[in-house]
Amino acid sequence: MTFDDIRHIALAWPEVEDGTSYGTPALKVRKKMLVRLKEDGDSLVMPGVPPDERDMLVESQPKTFYFTDHYRDYPTVLIRLSKAKRATVEPLLRRHWRTLASKKAVRDYDAIG
Repeated sequence: MTFDDIRHIALAWPEVEDGTSYGTPALKVRKKMLVRLKEDGDSLVMPGVPPDERDMLVESQPKTFYFTDHYRDYPTVLIRLSKAKRATVEPLLRRHWRTLASKKAVRDYDAIG
């Protein structure tokens, strides 16, 4: 996958827009970060993943999921896009979008989906 693939998925959802975060491309929902590309150009910073789930992802798919000491105390996992599959990334992305989008946007999206 690439960040463009992530953009293509997420921009189809209400209230998602392009932005930047720490000088890297990002997607935001109502001015809050949905996801961003890490400085290495291949890793996705994916918030909204609790530490216990993150540990399970890292243990079961270490080539795809990892985290650094910087993110140890945050509910965030790093995803190597070059190793990732859409079926793995999209549910994490959608779940975080649902927490950031307005209730109306989620309701409207669910009604058409």
